[in-house]
Amino acid sequence: MVSGAMETVTSIRPALAVSVSLVFCVFIAASRRHPNLREGWTFAAAIIKFAIVASMVPAVLNHQEIVCRIVQILPGADIAFRVDSFGLLFALVSSFLWIATSAYSIGYMRGLSEHSQTRYFCYFALALSATIGVAFSANLLTLYLFYEMLSFATYPLVTHHQDAEARRSGRKYLLYIVGTSVGLVLPAMLICYINGGTLDFAKQGFLAGTGSRALMVTLLLMLVFGFAKVALIPLHAWLPAAMVAPTPVSALLHAVAVVKVGAFSVFRVITGVFGTKLLLSLHLGTLVCYLAAITTLVASLIALSQDGLKRRLAFSTIGQLSYIVLGAALLSPKGLIGGMIHIAMHAFGKITLFFCAGAIFVATGKKNISEMVGIGKRMPVTMTAFLIGSLSVIGLPPCGGFISKWYLVLGSLQAHQLTMLFVLLASSLLNAAYFLPVVYRAFFCGTEEALFKPAVQEAPAWCVAPLVATAVGSIVLFFYPQPFFRLARLAVAGLLGG
Repeated sequence: MVSGAMETVTSIRPALAVSVSLVFCVFIAASRRHPNLREGWTFAAAIIKFAIVASMVPAVLNHQEIVCRIVQILPGADIAFRVDSFGLLFALVSSFLWIATSAYSIGYMRGLSEHSQTRYFCYFALALSATIGVAFSANLLTLYLFYEMLSFATYPLVTHHQDAEARRSGRKYLLYIVGTSVGLVLPAMLICYINGGTLDFAKQGFLAGTGSRALMVTLLLMLVFGFAKVALIPLHAWLPAAMVAPTPVSALLHAVAVVKVGAFSVFRVITGVFGTKLLLSLHLGTLVCYLAAITTLVASLIALSQDGLKRRLAFSTIGQLSYIVLGAALLSPKGLIGGMIHIAMHAFGKITLFFCAGAIFVATGKKNISEMVGIGKRMPVTMTAFLIGSLSVIGLPPCGGFISKWYLVLGSLQAHQLTMLFVLLASSLLNAAYFLPVVYRAFFCGTEEALFKPAVQEAPAWCVAPLVATAVGSIVLFFYPQPFFRLARLAVAGLLGG
């Protein structure tokens, strides 16, 4: 499973990291009549999960891969976990930001007196188990099972409000997410197993020499579009529809967990199923590059026309996810590093923006950008955090998004893909065009245009503190990206040296 200087270590810790929030679901559900205790269990689960994930960092940085085999289904098709540097990077981001989102959820759900809060916290915990399961999957079968688990765990969160719009959005969510995984990923996985004799991720894939170019193109497209959580056009419509969910759901699941699981899965397919050498020899990386480029530009253009703040953020997310796919498809060392660390950099920036959108709604009831004139004067902390999150997503210093976009630019040059370089620059300008006017409207429009009464203040502290923390995190990652950068660099060295 590993090569070169890599050492394999067997440990139960990956299984514990996946299962801890499953176990705590029982305690959360049993505490439905005691909100403080229920949310205490939620914090305990989040902190323990992050601690278990973080405990594996020294071993992985010491060139070890941690494995845990659960059960063999078929030869070469186990349900098994393998913690490598790329999976650990994703798990660190998602488990850490669950802690911040748990705090934010208290302020948001209590501030709006939302119903079914116990159900909400239970399914949130299930979703994080599925996310970590995807991150630590040793093969395509395990990844597929946890991918599906995440789809069904997040459906009750998307339909939380239980009204007609929520049910309609939930049906679209399942149609796109489950329909594509069953209709495309499952048959592609069977073909991969028949041809390759295994589903285990390998340093240079396991499909080299197992079929014609036409078959490889077909399988690649089936897997890239089948993992529709990555929201490539035209399979993107579920994401804006899912914005009907409560803002904490949008923040973590649709800025970090769900969408990043899609991007992570596509990244794994490119590097672990096909491998960079096979895709380079067949010139298939360019095909995926253009799919990502079209999605990035079209989504950015659509975002410009959205007045609803969460919908603008949703289309922004669609475009930003394609940066991760683009980084993988460039097949160059710097491009791969850029795509990997963009998972972390975008997560901190975008979750900050969603937190801000929710804080505005809790404090004022406003959802549309046109209604937010002058709001920066009344919610200065929230809107300053919004500015920081915007700078990170645009890719400007002093925020972490600059680092990942810089590597994507270098990766485009390294791969001799000048067209992708122009796409990256154009999309960053579009990012600025749909975010900076929101900040300008908030801080610099005259008070005579304001639609708010002077009494409006910041949201509750449980809402404001997490968005401040993630905004500060975006700045810290600009000056100190090493934790994620070291893991990404180690992962790329393993992929290209395997």
